[in-house]
Amino acid sequence: MKRLLSIIAIISVVFTHNIDSNNIIFQDEMETTEVQDTQVDSSMEVEEVVEEMEEPAQLNFHQELKKRFIEGGPGFMGIVLLCLILGLAIAIERIIFLNLSESDSDKLTEEVESAMKSGGIKAAKEVCRNTPGPVASIFYQGLDRANESVESAEKAVIAYGGVQMGQLEKNVSWISLFIALAPMLGFMGTVIGMIQAFDKIEAAGDMQPSLVAGGIKVALLTTVFGLIVAIILQIFYNYIIAKIDSIVNDMENASISLMDILVNNKK
Repeated sequence: MKRLLSIIAIISVVFTHNIDSNNIIFQDEMETTEVQDTQVDSSMEVEEVVEEMEEPAQLNFHQELKKRFIEGGPGFMGIVLLCLILGLAIAIERIIFLNLSESDSDKLTEEVESAMKSGGIKAAKEVCRNTPGPVASIFYQGLDRANESVESAEKAVIAYGGVQMGQLEKNVSWISLFIALAPMLGFMGTVIGMIQAFDKIEAAGDMQPSLVAGGIKVALLTTVFGLIVAIILQIFYNYIIAKIDSIVNDMENASISLMDILVNNKK
């Protein structure tokens, strides 16, 4: 019995010692893991700070555009910018004029026909005088010659139609000039930039990328800006031409209707 109690006491002492050892080892491992995690977190924070310091500041569109414009050189870039400003000014003026020149030709034709039935040519001319737009002006010129003959009225309508068409197309050729001029200036800047790059190579006597990078960069920037200006102005130009064609077709259809009205009035 005493031997059994002694064995149990020895086993309990050994078991308790093992548990304490395991707890100490576990705590040591936990502390080691925490230290490693702390080191990893610290290293990650340091890397993030370094990446943030190395990452360049992001420029917005206007800042980037200004930067590239300055890098392209004030000479050719200023001329290309002037082409854009003048072309846009003419395009906006033409768009405003063409929008004001539009009118409801069908409604005007009905009003002129009703006025001629009720008050004659004088009343019809008064309706045209009070209506803005090229169609009303053409109607007025045709009605002004209606007392002579239908042929005279038709000639007046055709002649004054050409005058109105010229007013619609006024200054549009300048937009086409700037469309052609802007990329040509850009290509000229490209050629000059390449010449400068080769001059630097000749002066240095060695082919180094750093020597030619600046000249090639200027060359490409002037070309890009010239093409951008041409694309912008081309969009406005096509819109204006489409607007003019629409108004001219409206004028021609209205003129035919006016001739029919005058022929019916002569009967």
